[in-house]
Amino acid sequence: MNVALAILWKDLVTEWRARDRVIAMLLFSLLTAVIFYFALPNQGPETLRALTPGLLWTAYLFAAILGLNRSIALELENEALSGLALAPGGRGWIFLGKAAANFVLLTLVQGLTAVAFAIFYGVDLWASAGGLAAVVMLASVGICSVGTLLAAMAVRTRLREVLLPILLLPALVPVLSGAVHGTLAVVAGEPLPFDSVQLLVVVDGIYLVVSFLGFDYILDE
Repeated sequence: MNVALAILWKDLVTEWRARDRVIAMLLFSLLTAVIFYFALPNQGPETLRALTPGLLWTAYLFAAILGLNRSIALELENEALSGLALAPGGRGWIFLGKAAANFVLLTLVQGLTAVAFAIFYGVDLWASAGGLAAVVMLASVGICSVGTLLAAMAVRTRLREVLLPILLLPALVPVLSGAVHGTLAVVAGEPLPFDSVQLLVVVDGIYLVVSFLGFDYILDE
């Protein structure tokens, strides 16, 4: 646990000093919102409310891919990744520290992106902020857990920027299914669907366990 907390603190402090990853993710999300805004002109409020969940998660997903790729690539400098492999304790705790840092940074970007979407599309997300936050956090756990594992797999390849999306997108189909369905319901003013929450909790649990146990072998490779 101490290893995980140390890596979490190290990643957050590093990002606070550089701020390159969060800024890149946020700019990417905001540009996505702007592009969708001009690609969907003259839409009525009901249409925009129906489109917002899918557009929002598209921005979230691509921002997450950008951040996940960068989080592990930073460890290649001065062979820091090899140094992490020598940390005491199980290497699954290294995974938890990296995944937790990714989760914190991703949720920060997601919150700011949601505000931008609410402004651009005139959709009142404040009324459904509680349910939306629950869906986003549950889905982000799955994205960051399996994304951290796959980013570690792809980081030493020459085409890691291309390989990570190819590996990650199919794995995130159940996460995005539950997230979009839940987001659509809460944006429409309905209660958070139990089946979406159940799907996200089950998938999160599976991905966390598999990634925690599999990270040991990934670092060896």
